[in-house]
Amino acid sequence: MSHLRDEDIVEQFARSSGPGGQHVNKVSTAVTLRHIPTGLSVTVTTSRSQAMNRAEARRRLAEKIAGAARARKLNALAEAARDRRRKARRSRGTKARLVESKRRRGETKKMRGKVNG
Repeated sequence: MSHLRDEDIVEQFARSSGPGGQHVNKVSTAVTLRHIPTGLSVTVTTSRSQAMNRAEARRRLAEKIAGAARARKLNALAEAARDRRRKARRSRGTKARLVESKRRRGETKKMRGKVNG
């Protein structure tokens, strides 16, 4: 996992919902972290403890950032492979077959003309 810099993260706290009774109703235990450079955000409300939610949110945010980086890398590799295939030259035999099929198609179209007679 990558190390997250504190200055790149915006923390927000809110009152949580669900089980926990008076504690979650009075204390802002829900933690939302937003990573400014990537714009990714994570909200954690699993625990009654703000500190535990904060730690879990940091862990999830790091995973999310790493996953996004992996996805970008895979997309770049796929794009490079597509470009390689697109730019690859046709073999002599393939080109000959293509030209021959075009010639036949042209002859077929010439036959469509008006019949003189």
